Amino acid sequence: MLIYTCPLPSDSTACPLPSDSTACPLPSGSTTCPLQWRGVGGWAAAESPQTKYSLLLGGFDGLHLGHRALLSEAKKGDFPILLTTMFGGKGNILFTREERRVIFAKAGVDALCEIDLDETLRATSADEFIEALFSRFNVGAVYCGEDFRFGRDAAGTPALLKRLAPCPVHVLHTVGDLSEEHGTAHKFSASACKDFLRSGNLPRLNTCLYSAAEDFYGGAYFVQGVVEHGRAVGRTYGFPTLNLSVPAEKLLPPDGVYGGLCATPQGNFPTIVNIGARPTFGVGERKIEAYLDGFSGDLYGSTVQVYPTEFFRPIQKFSGADALQAQLQKDIARLREKYR
Repeated sequence: MLIYTCPLPSDSTACPLPSDSTACPLPSGSTTCPLQWRGVGGWAAAESPQTKYSLLLGGFDGLHLGHRALLSEAKKGDFPILLTTMFGGKGNILFTREERRVIFAKAGVDALCEIDLDETLRATSADEFIEALFSRFNVGAVYCGEDFRFGRDAAGTPALLKRLAPCPVHVLHTVGDLSEEHGTAHKFSASACKDFLRSGNLPRLNTCLYSAAEDFYGGAYFVQGVVEHGRAVGRTYGFPTLNLSVPAEKLLPPDGVYGGLCATPQGNFPTIVNIGARPTFGVGERKIEAYLDGFSGDLYGSTVQVYPTEFFRPIQKFSGADALQAQLQKDIARLREKYR
């Protein structure tokens, strides 16, 4: 998946592709990169674009089913998919930059434009935003939701986009969640997803994020991180765990012990996930700690994705390691019942 980052410093001469990008737009045999710096807020302009895209416009904090419907429509077109994703908005985010890349790649997005909402970009008018966007990318069609807004003071609307875009603009009307809770129907939205997550309703959250079982990995809510060295206390009573630090901007479910799954370079494993402190051992720091049932080996330094799917119990302080061990045995039995 090709990755662009916007905006770039106006005097930048560096390649806009991060080191982990998997493709480069440099034409074969060419010695001149087609990406030049100009435009609003330091956006890079493609002077000789090689690929015409179907452009999906939005903030895209991951993909909920409304987003997936939009993506499905775009895939019916004739062009590869370019999707925008935005960082720097208000509040916590469902998925980090690295997590979003996993989601979008799994969903079949061909190119990604990562937009950091700095002060210059926030001050950009809707007209200037459109001009900068289409000066950079060769776009054959645009897809967005009816509630998409852009430009200074969110003044830009799909109607304005239709007037100014140099290509067809397809606007998807609100996709509603057909189920109801307490008589209230929820439309698919990042805000609704965050509400479900904050309340700890992971099953409800995941029904908003994916529908097909084969889309669970890269579709359901997850936490990605690099496995760190911990205190290795779990090994002393037969339950070795892996430890992950979580960026402050990442929205987590309420503290507690959860059942779920963990995707690792060595396979996928049923998992007990502790989110929060570990009071039995006097550790107050909020972290992710996971026990992978059936795994033996070393994952230090590896990137893993932890998928908490079901709340098991609150975090509690046990009288000692023996009492904790007895409770973990009960947790594992419950986990195996679900994932056997």
